[in-house]
Amino acid sequence: MGATAMAASGPGTGRFDQPRSGFAPESVTLTPSSPEEAGLDPRPIRDAERQLRAWTASDAVEGHPLYSGGAGILVHNGMIVGRFAAGGAVRFDRDGRALPANRQVPVRDNTIFDMASVTKLFTSIAVMQLVERGAVQLSSPVARYLPAFGANGKGSVTVEQLLTHTSGLPATVNLWEDYPDRRSRIGAVLSIEPETEPGSEYTYSDLNLITLGELVGRVTGKPLDRVVREGITQPLGMRDTGFNPPPSKLPRIAATEFQTEPDRGMIRGVVHDENAWALDGVAGHAGIFSTVRDMAVLAQALLNGGVYDGARILSEDSVRAMIRNHNEEFPGDAHGLGFELNERWYMGGLSSPVTAGHTGYAGTSFVIDPMSRSAAILLTNRVHPTREWGSVNPAREIWATGLSRALAVRPKAGRDSWFSGLGNDGTATLTTRSLGARNRDVTAEFNAFVDTETTDTLVLESTTNGSNWGTVPMSVRGPGAPTEPVRELRGSGHRSWWTVRAQIPPGENVTLRWRFTTDGNYTGRGVHIDGIRVSDGSRVILDAERRPETINAQGFVLRTR
Repeated sequence: MGATAMAASGPGTGRFDQPRSGFAPESVTLTPSSPEEAGLDPRPIRDAERQLRAWTASDAVEGHPLYSGGAGILVHNGMIVGRFAAGGAVRFDRDGRALPANRQVPVRDNTIFDMASVTKLFTSIAVMQLVERGAVQLSSPVARYLPAFGANGKGSVTVEQLLTHTSGLPATVNLWEDYPDRRSRIGAVLSIEPETEPGSEYTYSDLNLITLGELVGRVTGKPLDRVVREGITQPLGMRDTGFNPPPSKLPRIAATEFQTEPDRGMIRGVVHDENAWALDGVAGHAGIFSTVRDMAVLAQALLNGGVYDGARILSEDSVRAMIRNHNEEFPGDAHGLGFELNERWYMGGLSSPVTAGHTGYAGTSFVIDPMSRSAAILLTNRVHPTREWGSVNPAREIWATGLSRALAVRPKAGRDSWFSGLGNDGTATLTTRSLGARNRDVTAEFNAFVDTETTDTLVLESTTNGSNWGTVPMSVRGPGAPTEPVRELRGSGHRSWWTVRAQIPPGENVTLRWRFTTDGNYTGRGVHIDGIRVSDGSRVILDAERRPETINAQGFVLRTR
């Protein structure tokens, strides 16, 4: 049995409810597979693939595609369990009209996409490599390595604050229009005045990573593109990843936007981001091009703790530091060193406090989930031919959530559990038959697996007349469970079953209802309810595990996983 197969057969394989700790074995490499071979449910993955293809249709949204074309890859335990490629790498003219068929170029598995801000991860890795060598310290002022950066009150800003976007720098400046050449543009970035006191708040800023790209160059004596090539892409065998791709690769590169300001025409093979373009295509915040396969290699290297196929680019400690939240004082803005954390809007059901990744403005997303040793990568050219066609966030979320729902949540009691994987703006219910007249409190007990965003909730309700429902306080036990009685269950990242107990007030014709409700955005892995049991003193009056027909399900289904 090969190394990858041995790793795939270990504890927790194919499971969402058995979160893993630590990294995957160093020997794990990417292997073509199928969901079934990986122990996954193929249906959510196939559904996601179909939806992503459908969104490339010419009339998918408001008379145009959600994105011109895209490619995606899903990885679990080193096994490639999902892939899709659809739509056009080159498809439209400047006005959004479809090109003649002989001038269109379809997206294929090896299509090269502009990664946009996903470039920030490569720059961050390059910085961490310098930290490992002792050439840079995270706690040191940036001005120690780039003296010009100390201007205008930035003398205390640290390397770590740039990586975590807590430097106080503004989000961006218009380098391409306001400054004449690369030297003056970099000078403008280094001399800029902070908008807020360094360390006082979170502001996502391209300038942080442009600065770090310059820091890497100053410390190594090499340009950033060479540092990335020699330290990351070459060791990992990422042959189609880099800045300023050569003309020989143009036939495989997806077009992006038709730009009139600046006057660049239809952009293809050159970075879309205007500031990166003004910096000759090499900048710390944008400029990398890549393929889904290459990005999957990087993902697996990180899941392995910084090593892939014998090539180590980071230590385990460095990877661990990069995906740990350094912004706990800024709730809602969790951030590692370069990596975003726990962002449900594109990480979907894979979200957790250690789920890490990044997106790119051109339509890309990169997600790694160490707790299930999985990755979801989606590359699109959503700005082709115009950025005005909208956001690909629904596609990003569905791709990651498809993988999460393919991973099993095994029933807590018996052979199946009630499952609801509602989409947005939905309600699902489980309702008991009438429990009759009760002259004292009855006890309801059940198990719940809840993976939702904070605004999607599961409640237990009771009624005595069938129309006026009241929520019932619940006491909950289990990893990540609330410590005080609550009237709503919500949460993500714990990936564990909870044991729930509630006291139901007495009354005539008491009926119970479990209600799961989602809002307009960002659903998670979903909700499982199992082992429903209601007792009146020592007497069991409802046991849904033995008699599921006593439950009326709307939006819930019995599932074995």
